[in-house]
Amino acid sequence: MYVVPRSVCVFCSSSELIAPRYLTLADDVGAALGSRGWTCVSGGGSVSMMGRLARATRAAGGHTVGVIPEALRGREVADLDADELVVTQDMRERKGIMDERAEAFLALPGGIGTLEELMEVWTAGALAMHDKPVVALDPWGDFALLRAQVDAWIDGGFVSRDSLSRVRWVATVDHAIEALTAPVLPSAESVME
Repeated sequence: MYVVPRSVCVFCSSSELIAPRYLTLADDVGAALGSRGWTCVSGGGSVSMMGRLARATRAAGGHTVGVIPEALRGREVADLDADELVVTQDMRERKGIMDERAEAFLALPGGIGTLEELMEVWTAGALAMHDKPVVALDPWGDFALLRAQVDAWIDGGFVSRDSLSRVRWVATVDHAIEALTAPVLPSAESVME
């Protein structure tokens, strides 16, 4: 029987150079998670989208787990208000703990770190290494070029068409919550290398 996730790992930006709409999006996502009493697992930073997400989750009644490498603790200004702050040795340990603590994954617009995290959990799902929902919330088309690249890889035979089913693309916070709570259908194929 499928169980609705109670912990969601959210990948998002820690850049201070982004437009205000992205910060508002992080606020809205945090409020949606917190109002459900869910745990938000994030990269443990207190700035930009990452910080806004965590603060909004807590303000709405949710729990936050921040996971940050020692090398980034000062640079990303660690979220010292996190309900639980885990400091790791490196990025690989960080991602492993974030994956382990999450029952679902949500990617918001972000940079190369966000892209790398999304691609890793998407690939692992396509390889049947986990059956957790993977959702990309993309209200303004920030992932459009990625989606076009994946289509090109499919056309070239590098990626199976079935792997597309391992990530759900949505444009609103409400649709993201719906996608996070929907069971993942088993894959018929795996990503081809």
